[in-house]
Amino acid sequence: MEIKPVAYFRAPLSEKFGLPRQAGLAESLRGTVVLEPEFRSPEALRGLEDFDYLWLIWEFHLNRETSGDSLTVRPPRLGGNERVGVFASRAPYRPNRLGLSSVRIESVDAAKGEIHVLGADLADGTPIYDIKPYVAYADSHPGVRSGFVDGREWKPLKVVLPREFFPYFSPASVDGLFEILAQDPRPQYQDDPERIYGLLFEGRNVKFRVADGVLTVVAVELTA
Repeated sequence: MEIKPVAYFRAPLSEKFGLPRQAGLAESLRGTVVLEPEFRSPEALRGLEDFDYLWLIWEFHLNRETSGDSLTVRPPRLGGNERVGVFASRAPYRPNRLGLSSVRIESVDAAKGEIHVLGADLADGTPIYDIKPYVAYADSHPGVRSGFVDGREWKPLKVVLPREFFPYFSPASVDGLFEILAQDPRPQYQDDPERIYGLLFEGRNVKFRVADGVLTVVAVELTA
C-alpha cells in the first residue's frame, strides 16, 4: 500500500525542540490542518463540526535518524536513561515513523479545507495521512493502566515571561507558549542552571534558562 498526505499542518513551532511530548499537554496551542487541493472540498469535511476531537495520523518528518535495528527506546518520562520496547512507547523513532494524536477541534472552515485545532504536538509542515473523528464510546477507556507513565509524575515548571516580551507574540498564542515552556523542553538528562536554551516559536528565538523548577525567559530575538 502506498499512502500520501491528505493534509499538512501549520503551527508556530517549526523544530522538534519545544514540541509537546504528547497531544493535549499544551491545551491552548493553536494549529491548523490544511487539506491538500484534491481533498479541499466542503464535502470532505461535512459533519466534522459536530465533533469535539479528532485523530490525526501523521509522519515524524523531522527525524533525520531512523530506528535502525533497535527495538528499544528511552522515553523522556523515564528521564531519558531507561529503555522500554519501541511498541511499549510513543517515541518518535519507530519503524514507520507514524504518529497518532488526538486534538481538540476549535473550528472547521470547510470552504477553505481547514480545521483549526488546539493542543496538537505536531510541527509546522507535518504531513498528515489521515483524519478521523474521535468517538468517546469507542476511544475513551477511563481507569485503565498506562504502564510506566502511571508511576512517574510529571511536574510542570513555573514560567517567568517578562511582559516586555509579550508584544513579540500574537495575543492568541501566548497561553500556548506558556504551556510549552512549562512542560520543560530540555532533554531530560540536562540540568545546567547556567545554560541558555533557544526555542523557535512564531519566527522568534525564545531564549531561556531553568533553575530550581523555574523557567525564565531571558531574551526574544527575531529570526531571519
